[in-house]
This record gives sequence, structure tokens and C-alpha cells, in this order.
Amino acid sequence: MVLLLANNNGAGLFVIGGLFFVMALVLLLPFFSKRVEEELEIFLFIMGIISVSISKLWNLHLLKEALVEPIKITLAVLIAGLLFRILRSKIAKSTVALESRFGNNVLVFIIVVGLGLISSVITAIIAALILSEVLGVLNLSRRCKIKVAVISCFSIGLGAALTPIGEPLATIAISRLQGPPHNADFLFLFRNLSKFVIPAIFVLGIYAAFLKESPGSKPASKIDEPETTAGIFFRALKIYLFVLALVFLGTGFTPVVEKYVVNMPAFVLYWVNMVSAILDNATLTAAEISQAMTAKQIEFLLMGLLIAGGMLIPGNIPNIICAKKLSIKSREWALFGVPLGLAMMAGFFIILIAAR
Repeated sequence: MVLLLANNNGAGLFVIGGLFFVMALVLLLPFFSKRVEEELEIFLFIMGIISVSISKLWNLHLLKEALVEPIKITLAVLIAGLLFRILRSKIAKSTVALESRFGNNVLVFIIVVGLGLISSVITAIIAALILSEVLGVLNLSRRCKIKVAVISCFSIGLGAALTPIGEPLATIAISRLQGPPHNADFLFLFRNLSKFVIPAIFVLGIYAAFLKESPGSKPASKIDEPETTAGIFFRALKIYLFVLALVFLGTGFTPVVEKYVVNMPAFVLYWVNMVSAILDNATLTAAEISQAMTAKQIEFLLMGLLIAGGMLIPGNIPNIICAKKLSIKSREWALFGVPLGLAMMAGFFIILIAAR
């Protein structure tokens, strides 16, 4: 009996230790290995397979989910990419005209705030695709474009959570909170989170509008040739692999979530949920949220997930789409996204504590 318990504990320690090791690799290798950074989808796919294997959670349901889950996102990216290829010249002319009329600062504010506010209606995916197309035309340096892209993806990620249409996190949260005591309906998250999200979107817009170009910086080179049809299909395929990898990672890390995360106090969970910077926040929402939580606990949980999701490329679908479309590397994203995300996490933590 004692020997069996020791063996079980040993096996448990092996699983948890192995998963933490995989998590460390996912966090660090994209910044220290150029090859990993260039082939991030394949790397995450391999890490996902390893994490599920360590957890011994392989089954037909997971395989079906992993193969089916990315299809909607991939089709949306593919169809929008083909459509934007046809409308490319009109989008470019409209963007240039707006830039000439309002200037960069005002236009950037409109982009960040506008896409953040409507992402819950048009979906985070479409908002990210529009963002990528517009940023490709704006007369900004590459460094400034990266900053605007990161800020905009924070805005889109926050705004999309206000309705179940916007992103999977919101859909899952609503489905888990239906019935008493919360009786979550279509506008449940809007009623509970908009007081935090909408002001945050406007603050992000103001911040982006006042970004300063570095002295001597030159506008990023613009690609006049339209993207090839093969290129659009290849990008959609890479996004399919990316999302599939996130499904595997989310499932593989289930033992860690169940052992250390689920039963934490809300204010601790808020900070622990920074793991959504590398894990699918919809998966974390499904694992963590429950009817037994108070409205305040739900606010802590969801705001932590939403903010942290913008810090690194794997944290959100908009990040993935923009990074692929604008060729933003993991290191470039993190250098701006992590400090901004930490500042937002700290600010909202104070706000959420004060609002208790």
C-alpha cells in the first residue's frame, strides 16, 4: 500500500515536473532560438504533443477537437485574406486618404478604439485582419507599427469578450454561467465587464495616438505587390497548425491547472492567469469558471485572462493573425507586450481591489 502510494506520488511528480519543464521551454525558447522563432507553429505543435503525452490524456475526443476546432478560424482567415486581396487597393486608398485628412495620431486612435469596440460584433478574427491590412499601409516605422499592433490586439482582445460572438472565451463563460445564481444571458459579460473594458480601450487608444517615433526612424517599407493566393493559403495553414497546437497545450496542461490553479483565491488566480500569455484562455476559462463564483471573482478571473492574453503572440488569436501578417517576431512582440501587459495587470488589480 505504502509502495503503491509512493509510486503514484512519483508518477504525479513526474507529470507535474515534466509539464513545468515544457512550459519553461514554451516561454523561453522562442526568445533564445532563432530557428524556434521562425518555426513557432511547428515548435508549439511539438510541445503540445509532448505535454499531452506526459499527461497521458490522448483520446479520440481530443483528436477530433484538435482537428475540428481550428477550422472556423482558419476558414475566416482564408476567406477574409482572399477578400482583402481583391479589395486591397481600395483599403489602401481609403487608409491613405484618412491618414492625409486626420494625421497618424488621430487615425491610430480611431483604429485602436474602433476595432476594440466593434470586435465583439464582428469577431476578434475579422478585427485583427482589418488591423493587419490597415497597418500595412500606414506611414509608420516598423517599430511603431509593432507597438500599434500590440496595443490594438490588447484592445481587440478586451473588447471581443463583451459578447459571446466576439471570441471563444466569452462563449464558454456564458455557457458555464447559465442558470442560477448568475443566469448569464447574451449581455451578461457586457454588464459585468464593460465598466472596465471600455475605459481601458479608450486609454489604449490615447496611448497609441501619442506614441513617439524614434529619432531618425524611417517609415517601414511597403509591399506594393499583392499577396499571392498561395501565400494566403499557406498563412491560413500555419494558423490552423497554431490553433491546433494551442488545443493540445491547453489539454496537456490540465493536471497543472487542476492541481494548482482551480482552487486559488480570486486575487491570486488573477496573477496566476498570466499563463494565458502562452495557453488558450478559452481552455483556462472552461477549467476555472463555475456557478459557485461570485460576480467579483468572475471579474478577477476574466480580466486576468483577457489582459495577459495580449502579452505574447500565442496568447490570443488576434496576436497570432497580426504577427503572421506583419512578420512580427516573438521577441519584438514581447519587448513591448510584456511591459504593457504587466502595467495593465497592476493597474486593474488595484481597480478591482478598490471596487470590491
